[in-house]
Amino acid sequence: MKAMILKKIISLKENKHPLELVDIAIPEPLDNEVLIKISVCGVCHTELDEIEGRTPPTKLPMVLGHQVVGTVVKLGFGASKYKIGERIGVAWIFSTCGQCKFCSQGHENLCDQFMATGRDRNGGYAEYMTAPEKYAHLIPDFFTDVEAAPLLCAGAIGYRSIQLTELRDGQKLGLTGFGASAHLVLKMVQFRYPTTPVYVFARKEEERKFAKELGAVWAGDTADITPEKLDAIIDTTPAWAPIVEALKNLEKGGRLVINAIRKEDADKNYLQNLSYPEHLWLEKEIKSVANVTSKDVVDFLQLASQASIRPEVQLYTLEEANKALLELKEQKLGEQRYYRWDKK
Repeated sequence: MKAMILKKIISLKENKHPLELVDIAIPEPLDNEVLIKISVCGVCHTELDEIEGRTPPTKLPMVLGHQVVGTVVKLGFGASKYKIGERIGVAWIFSTCGQCKFCSQGHENLCDQFMATGRDRNGGYAEYMTAPEKYAHLIPDFFTDVEAAPLLCAGAIGYRSIQLTELRDGQKLGLTGFGASAHLVLKMVQFRYPTTPVYVFARKEEERKFAKELGAVWAGDTADITPEKLDAIIDTTPAWAPIVEALKNLEKGGRLVINAIRKEDADKNYLQNLSYPEHLWLEKEIKSVANVTSKDVVDFLQLASQASIRPEVQLYTLEEANKALLELKEQKLGEQRYYRWDKK
């Protein structure tokens, strides 16, 4: 089968072709696993973190990709959850121990043995992959393969971010950064919290315009001050500056949720601007998002189907995976879009 593999950690500034197209054997499903014929896989900023070493794969070479949609073509011994031909998806969560205190309490995203798709086990930048049936998810008929792919990461992690804000209907929510996940968060909030106004911070004018077209009541630059203090803010950027700037707009007792696996180091010196009385005092909170649970994925897919949430997409072939990653890195395309590859 064809696969795009990462052989070594590199800087995309130095090497614009980090993945190599190879021909490797189709994997065999282990006990309680399924073999998936992949139709489409999403491209995520976390792949940039893997390639550049901020969250490196546990072994190399590695097939990246954790927004995978395809059909079941073979069952491993003991696998019975799905039938041959059913359409399923695999998200960032590949497996956990299932036995620790975190798993037993429904917090499997915090498991010490958490395995990530495309980082700890081969992912979706290929024609086939295997996955534990427990962590594969039936795709609602409402979505095409291409529409479903971004929901498995940008959607599911956005859903978890909203949960962590503990938002109540009518409270004011801010979104700093208006990329893939924030786009879906806005749509989720409109469906679940119809009287909650959403304020968007984005660097580019076209992003701010797009946010208002989608229903944001206000859109400004990252460093702008909102007309009112916000009860919660979700950060979806790879940078540090939006964190500091967002805290200025947070209401007393408000919560900032950081939706990022890793932050880049380019502007880490901006943290020197962090002022306790201006940014943190009066019981403001900062909470990070760590991975997703299986329940997050299942619940969000159901919600997205009920709310008719369909993402915008742009297609690339498997062989164009490096191009998609580079354009995501350089932000040459509008950040409101999703970047996918489709082997067809």
